Amino acid sequence: MNWASAIAGFKTYLRLERSLSANTVEAYLHDVDKLVQFCDASSGKNPLEITSEDLKQFLVWANDLGMLASTQARVLSGLKAFFKFLVLEENLQNDPSALLETPRLTRKLPDTLSIVDINNLIAAIDLSKPEGMRNKAMLEVLYGCGLRVSELVGLLRSNLFLDIEFIKVTGKGNKERLVPIGSEAIKFLKIYLEEVRVHIPVKSGKEDFVFLNRRGTPLSRVMVFMIIKDLALKAGLRKTISPHTFRHSFATHLIEGGADLRAVQEMLGHESITTTEIYTHLDRDFLRSTIIQYHPRS
Repeated sequence: MNWASAIAGFKTYLRLERSLSANTVEAYLHDVDKLVQFCDASSGKNPLEITSEDLKQFLVWANDLGMLASTQARVLSGLKAFFKFLVLEENLQNDPSALLETPRLTRKLPDTLSIVDINNLIAAIDLSKPEGMRNKAMLEVLYGCGLRVSELVGLLRSNLFLDIEFIKVTGKGNKERLVPIGSEAIKFLKIYLEEVRVHIPVKSGKEDFVFLNRRGTPLSRVMVFMIIKDLALKAGLRKTISPHTFRHSFATHLIEGGADLRAVQEMLGHESITTTEIYTHLDRDFLRSTIIQYHPRS
C-alpha cells in the first residue's frame, strides 16, 4: 500500500463513517501529509512500514522545524486517527502510534471582550449601508448564542424557532444542537429578515440560508472575519479579535455571571466538560477587587 491509496481510503472513512465536516477532514489529511513529507525526506517508507521509532523521529523533526507543542499535539492526533483507520481496515496488525504521548501543553486562556467592548463594536456598524442591519443581526446572534463562525454562516431559516426563543445549529461532526437565543438577537434578526433580506435577489438553492451577501449567496467565513476586523478598527479596539472571540466572550460572561458549567457546555456544543472549564477563569481586575474586598490582610 502506498501513501496515495492509504490517504484516499482515510479520507473516505472520515467523510462517510465518521461524518466529519470538510474542514475537519482537510485538517486530518494535512496532518498525514506532514508525515509523508518527513518520510520522503528520510526513510522513504510507506504507511505500512512506519514504526513507533519513526513517529518519535518525526516529532523530533517537527520540533526542529519550530513547530509549536500545540501544533505537534494536533498533528499527532491526526496521525493517531490515520493509523487507527489502517488497523480497522486490517492493513496493520499493530498501531505504531498507540504508545506515543502527546506533547505537554500549557493551557492558554482565550482572549475575550468586555461587555463595553462588544457594545462599542456593534455601535460602530454603519446602519445607513445596506449590509449594516445584516451585520448587526449577525453579531448579535454570534455573541448572543456563542456560535462558531461555521455555525453562523451555515444557519438556516428553517432552523429558527424564534417563537420559543431557540435556534438549531449544526456543529462539529455534523452534530445538531438547540441553542437559546435572547430577545436582542431576536429583535435585530427579525428586522434583518423582514425588512432587509426580503429585498435581496437570492441565488437558486440558497433560499434557506439566513445571512446572505449582496449576490444572494451565503456569507463566507472569511467575510465574517473581515467584517469584524473592520469594525474593531472603527471602534478603536486594539485587541486582535475574530468571530471566535465573541464565542469566548459569550461563555466567559455567562460563567462570571453564575451560569451552570454544564449548561454552558450544552450551549457551546462541547463534547467534554474539560473544554468548557477553561472559561472558569476570571479577569485579573475582578480577582484583585475580590481579594481587596474580602481578604482580612488587604
